[in-house]
Amino acid sequence: MYLRLSLLFTMVATILAACGEVAQLPASAGVGPHPQLPPPNPTLFPTVNVAKAIGWPTNGKPEAAPGMAVNAFAAGLDHPRWLYVLPNGDVLVAETNAPSKPEDDKGIKAWFIKKIMKDAGAGVPSANRITLLRDTDGDGVAETRSVFIEGLNSPFGMALIGNDFYVANSDALVKFPYTEGETRIIQPGTKVIDLPAGPINYHWTKNVSASRDGSRLYVTVGSNSNVAENGIDKEAGRAAIWEVDPKLGTHRIYASGLRNPNGLAWEPDSGALWTVVNERDELGSDLVPDYLTSVPDGSFFGWPYSYYGQHLDDRVQPQRPDLVAKARVPDYAVGSHTAALGLAFSKNDAWPTPFNNGVFIGQHGSWNRNPRSGYRVIFVPFKRGKPFGEPIDVLTGFLSPEGNAFGRPVGVALDKHSALLVADDVGNNIWRVTPSTHRPTKP
Repeated sequence: MYLRLSLLFTMVATILAACGEVAQLPASAGVGPHPQLPPPNPTLFPTVNVAKAIGWPTNGKPEAAPGMAVNAFAAGLDHPRWLYVLPNGDVLVAETNAPSKPEDDKGIKAWFIKKIMKDAGAGVPSANRITLLRDTDGDGVAETRSVFIEGLNSPFGMALIGNDFYVANSDALVKFPYTEGETRIIQPGTKVIDLPAGPINYHWTKNVSASRDGSRLYVTVGSNSNVAENGIDKEAGRAAIWEVDPKLGTHRIYASGLRNPNGLAWEPDSGALWTVVNERDELGSDLVPDYLTSVPDGSFFGWPYSYYGQHLDDRVQPQRPDLVAKARVPDYAVGSHTAALGLAFSKNDAWPTPFNNGVFIGQHGSWNRNPRSGYRVIFVPFKRGKPFGEPIDVLTGFLSPEGNAFGRPVGVALDKHSALLVADDVGNNIWRVTPSTHRPTKP
C-alpha cells in the first residue's frame, strides 16, 4: 500500500511539474488565416491548467463588449449546453452531460482526467432532457419553461424539418413529431440512425443541422481519442461530419479528419457549410489552434496524421502520407486550446457593423494551456463569404481574478429578434446579448 501511495504521489508531483510548461507565444499568435505554428513541445505529462468551476456570485454576469448589453434570459438550469430556436421564437436548451463511458475511466490517467473534468464543472450527472423557454412578453427574459422532451441519452444537437424534430443523442439520431406552439412532446422518439458511441465515446457530443431544402441532415461525430491512441480501429466513422438521409436512415461521410467538430452553420450568401473544430492536445500550450472552416464535400482535414494542413504529428504510427498529402488547411484559426464549440452566423441589420456579417463563436475554455485561453464569446467578421479581420470579444468576464470559472460558454444562437443567446454550462444560465441601443420587439 505504501509503495502504491508513493508512486501515486510521485505521479502527482510529476504532473504538477508539467504545469511549468508555458506558452512562448501570445494567444493572438494562434488566431487568423495564417496562425503561427511553432515546433511541438510535448511533455511527459500534459500541461494541466483548468479553471475550477465556482459559479456566478449573486447578481454576477459576464461583461459585454462596449456598445452591447447582457442579461440573464434564463437561470437555474442544469448544465445547459446547446440551443435551438424554433420558428415561433421558443428557445430549446439541451440540459446534458456525458453518458457512461466505462472503458474511458480506467487507469491513473483516466482518474486524473475525471478529476480535471469535475473541477471544470463537467462532473455532474446528465439531466438528459430538452427544456423549452418562452419569452411571452418580448422583454428578453423567459417567463415560462417546461420540459419539452425527457428521458434522452446525453442529447446535444437539435433540428426541425417541417413537423419532424430531430435530436442527436450521444448514440443515435432520433425523431419526434412536433406541432407548432406545443410545450411538451410525450410521444416516443423514432430512431433514424445509430451514431458511433460505445464504452469509450471520448467525444460524445453530436450536433445536427438540416440542409436548406430539408432533404439532408449533417451530424458531427468527434474522435474517440486525442490522436488515435486507442487504435485507429476505434475511430470508424468518427472525426467526421456525416450526411444523413432522414427518410432512408442511411448516411455517408461528408467530410473527415476533423478531430472534434461541434458547431455547424450555413453561410448566408454562399450557402456553404461551416464548422468549428477542437484540435488535438498535449503538444504544448502553443499548439494546435482550434479553427473555423468551410467544409466542402469530400474534404479531409488531417486528423490524426497531421494538423493544420500537412504538419505531421509523429505520435501517430503508422503514418498515412497518402492522406496527409490531401489534408486541407482550415480557413481561420481561433486560438490554441480555446475549445470553440458554439457557432452562429449573423447576417442582418439588427446588429451594427461589423456584427451584421460574420459569426459568433462560443469558446468553452482551455485545460491544456498555460496561461488559459478561451472562456469567452467572440465574433469573426466576414466579407464576401470568408473571415475578414481580427476576432472581436463579445462576452468576457467568465473567469474570476483568481482564475476560477464563474461560467463557461458553449452553444450560441440568435433569437427571433436577432439577439445573441449563449448557453453557460457552469453558470447554469442562458445569457442574452444585444446592442445597447437595441430594444426588444413586442410580439
